[in-house]
Amino acid sequence: MSSDRDVADTLPTRPSLLIRMRDRQDSEAWSQFVEVYGPLLQRFLRSHGLQEADSADVTQDILQSVMTAIEKLEYDRNIGRFRGWLFTVAHSKLKNYLHRRSRQPAGTGDSEMEFVLENQPSESPSEADWEQEYERRLFEWAAERAQSDFQPATWQAFWMTAVESKTPAETAAKLQLSVGAVYIAKSRVTARLKELIQEIDDQ
Repeated sequence: MSSDRDVADTLPTRPSLLIRMRDRQDSEAWSQFVEVYGPLLQRFLRSHGLQEADSADVTQDILQSVMTAIEKLEYDRNIGRFRGWLFTVAHSKLKNYLHRRSRQPAGTGDSEMEFVLENQPSESPSEADWEQEYERRLFEWAAERAQSDFQPATWQAFWMTAVESKTPAETAAKLQLSVGAVYIAKSRVTARLKELIQEIDDQ
């Protein structure tokens, strides 16, 4: 059976997802983008009052904007990061949706619009909140991908120390490992997560 190191060390490093998406023939890149960022966008829209069906529609609108712009989008960290640009697009689409719904004639979905307005936070979407949600989604996605690369004990050692905030000593006793093995497990899993995230983010 292959060890954690055998699996993790043989996985290829791929070009950044954002670079790959410039090639319209790379359908895998676009599918991966939707897999990673679709749930993030829907979560963002739902948190600002949209119902599930409407958040799905607006998400598709946002993704279409990304597809249209990605070929010409320049990645200059001195100007801003992709995550900031995506927040601007998402915020704009949300505002446009709410504006369109507010201008609909009376009797055409009043109850739904009332629901949206009542459930919309009093403050505008915060880029700091978006940043936090963005990083959480990238971690979720990377963790889903990385878990199968490691033996169960290695993954549990990482999860208990990095996510559940258990001490290395507590984790070692629980998993019947040495403290040194726990530190090594955490380091190796963390490195793999960073590698995965770098492929899909503009680090």
